[in-house]
Amino acid sequence: MPLPDFLAYGELIYSLPETYPTIQYSTLVLATIGPTLAKLEGQVTFEGDVVLDVWELLDFDARRILHYSYEVYRAGEKILWYDPFEHPHMPELASTYPHHKHVLPDIKHNRVPAAGISFEQPNLPFLIQEIKRDLLSR
Repeated sequence: MPLPDFLAYGELIYSLPETYPTIQYSTLVLATIGPTLAKLEGQVTFEGDVVLDVWELLDFDARRILHYSYEVYRAGEKILWYDPFEHPHMPELASTYPHHKHVLPDIKHNRVPAAGISFEQPNLPFLIQEIKRDLLSR
């Protein structure tokens, strides 16, 4: 699904708790910051004390996410994060360049490809499904 317009993206964001029953609550706020730019900020809280911290900079004229940061915490400890910072010297990340995920152990330096993350489509449905599959089903 390509990145929709501002209103449709807002509908997607604000309906997440109804769409995904594993979400306990969401503080996500989508706000305009210019004629075509917006930011999405907040947290999505799941059962099991799992929290997804979200920040996106969006260009709805270009229908692109310009930048993002997604961090996942369990019981207050950061257990993984996604970012698009470029690491061209790491061929193991080339398949999803520049998107990658930092994982334990050594979360700062342990990076893996982030299949499913993109600048061209909403990432939250994928992230929520991944959290549900990998963190909540244990």
